[in-house]
Amino acid sequence: MTISKEMQQKLLIYQRNEITEHHIYAKLARAIKSPENQRILEEIANDELRHYGDWRKHTQQDVKPDKLKIWKYYLISRIFGFTFGIKLMEQGEEDAQENYEQLRGIIEEAATIIRDENEHEDALIELLDEERLRYTGSIVLGLNDALVELTGALAGLTFALQNTRLIALTGLITGIAAALSMGASEYLSTQSEETVKNPVRASIYTGSAYVVTVFVLILPYLVLENLYDCLACTLAAAVLIIGFFNYYISVAKGVPFKRRFFEMTGLSLGVAALSFFIGFIIRSFLGVDI
Repeated sequence: MTISKEMQQKLLIYQRNEITEHHIYAKLARAIKSPENQRILEEIANDELRHYGDWRKHTQQDVKPDKLKIWKYYLISRIFGFTFGIKLMEQGEEDAQENYEQLRGIIEEAATIIRDENEHEDALIELLDEERLRYTGSIVLGLNDALVELTGALAGLTFALQNTRLIALTGLITGIAAALSMGASEYLSTQSEETVKNPVRASIYTGSAYVVTVFVLILPYLVLENLYDCLACTLAAAVLIIGFFNYYISVAKGVPFKRRFFEMTGLSLGVAALSFFIGFIIRSFLGVDI
């Protein structure tokens, strides 16, 4: 079948996407230990290679993969988990599916490729057996608790103590003690439930999420001098943490982003505002001047 110059250019772009994704899936398959996950990734990689061959029949040209894209998604998958990396890449593949739809009826192989791409989504859902996602609830517990409690505590301490180093010291001691307490509580809670989660790992995930959040929120009080600049940076950091984490979960688990983001942000900032007001009341009532 003779194709136009414009159609050939489109097919060459699709061809490059397919060979690039083939290398990404193949590279991830070699890095993953789970035999079942490895098998599925290899199967998808072979599908992508076949799609490349289908497009090549019409272009009669070979194209090289996008090496930057290969390393980009490989590194994202290694750092944030293969589920997140693959899901993020698959979001881009949805655009490719829409473009392929335009070729249905024009190029015979297009219908087969569209069907394969849809099967990829179903196969990838089965890949969600990843430890860090099994313990998402534990991470949410530590993260949310630290954000709500510590933004509130730091806001109250900012007005009550009026000293950045003293606020940082008090917040750090409070945060670490709370992290240990939350970790112990999560251990006991997980142990009492009928679940596949390991109580020790659940407590480590909860405590670690809490401690990391504590250090990020307290950092402005260690490097800046102005009290209100410190508080503003802490609140901004809290919003960024909430945004990043909710984006991660929305991609990896396919849950809505906006509702969770605004819910967590509203809770954290609401508690901070209330605590700042309480700090003002207590300082005025007790007549403390530090």
